[in-house]
Amino acid sequence: MTDPDPMSLTQDEWRQRLTAEQFHILREAGTERAFSGKYDKFYENGEYMCAGCGTRLFISAAKYNSGCGWPAFTKPSDDGAIDEHRDSSFGMIRTEVTCGKCGGHLGHVFPDGPPEEGGLRYCINSDALEFVED
Repeated sequence: MTDPDPMSLTQDEWRQRLTAEQFHILREAGTERAFSGKYDKFYENGEYMCAGCGTRLFISAAKYNSGCGWPAFTKPSDDGAIDEHRDSSFGMIRTEVTCGKCGGHLGHVFPDGPPEEGGLRYCINSDALEFVED
């Protein structure tokens, strides 16, 4: 049996697949408290997958300590791994980052990353990710 297309899942089906925290972040565009996520200060070698659908989103070589309180990456793993959208919630204008396959909310991207790495900081919620060790 194959997994259903993640874009066809209902909210109830997502609730069954995800933890309450993952559902809040991925399906309701929530966020975890700063410095509380399991991958904030985590630097093992491997790949970071979408907790919703398993798509590879980031690799450990792109992860760095930005001090922002969430896992930070300089770039996604592949073209098409993520989508970006204008987010004007909470009186701010930001760029939201979502999974390119299931549309789950991951976090935001900001133009204050390391200049030598392209200048972007992908600020991602730990609960939106699953780590797979190399």
